[in-house]
Amino acid sequence: MVLTHQELTVRPLRASDAADWRRARRRNAAWLIPWDATVPPGADARPMSFPQLVWRLRSQARAGTSYPFVIEVHGQFAGQVTVNNVVGGSALFGSVGYWLDREFAGRSVMPRAVALVIDHCFQVIGLHRIEIAIRPENSNSLRVVEKLGLREIGYAPRYLHIDGDWRDHRLYAVTREECPRGLLERVVET
Repeated sequence: MVLTHQELTVRPLRASDAADWRRARRRNAAWLIPWDATVPPGADARPMSFPQLVWRLRSQARAGTSYPFVIEVHGQFAGQVTVNNVVGGSALFGSVGYWLDREFAGRSVMPRAVALVIDHCFQVIGLHRIEIAIRPENSNSLRVVEKLGLREIGYAPRYLHIDGDWRDHRLYAVTREECPRGLLERVVET
């Protein structure tokens, strides 16, 4: 499954992405560290190799609990969007997390990539609701949900362990009924 819009491609994460993923993460380390999840004290902190990460995420994708995607611009690795914590049954819910190579920031790459993924979750996977949690000071991520027209639904103190501590997050959500023609249309119109 490959999702596209103009020069943008969103596709499943593969083990062969290792070199590009590592290069992008190394090149953008200082830019990403303030927003990256960290392991809380006392939790299992065993380091994971990229092949192990891909195996775990693809295993979760087969189980329908996580969907990891690579973002490419003109065929160049640009970042990642992952749908996590997918719940079926009466919830049909998932949460979206993402990161982008700084080289591609400010070009509506991430809003379009997230829109493609959410549209896929609603139209193909059959989810009903998607949430995105963002640190209040992360202006770049806040701009993504603004462009997508997601509504803020709450504030979660000490929500996720990020950059070495429990951090507050603003919560945003969208349901399938709120975007019957898809989110990509919202981004393209702005």
